[in-house]
Amino acid sequence: MTPGAARASAAAASAVRPPVPPFTEESARAKVQAAEDAWNSRDPERVALAYTEDSQWRNRDRFLTGRAEIREFLAGKWKRELDYRLRKELWAYTGNRISVRFEYEWHDASGQWWRSHGNEQWEFAPDGLMGRREASINDVPIAAGDRRLG
Repeated sequence: MTPGAARASAAAASAVRPPVPPFTEESARAKVQAAEDAWNSRDPERVALAYTEDSQWRNRDRFLTGRAEIREFLAGKWKRELDYRLRKELWAYTGNRISVRFEYEWHDASGQWWRSHGNEQWEFAPDGLMGRREASINDVPIAAGDRRLG
């Protein structure tokens, strides 16, 4: 990485991430849309920058701490979950917390398609970075012709 790119990356990592709490319905919806857009990029670095350096995650049965672990987890996820496509929906919000429901579709290396349904609870730091994420997710096999998120 060039020195200029390193400085730009460091600045992005420490930047305020609007919208910031306390959330209104409009700002909570914007935060959910930003998360959906980032996750659909399937770029672990881009997604990880939305979390605090010491962010705490529960994703299914995995517990992660910090951006480095999040980045590594996401890189592995998108190597296994091919052609991933996600939709998120605001469920509730208050103060510095947002709750969402989501579903995403993907296929494994054998070509089997899956739809994954879940709920997330997010807690944000004052700078708008997510400090905590709790995710419960269930997977259902689907036929390629039953995809909704194409």
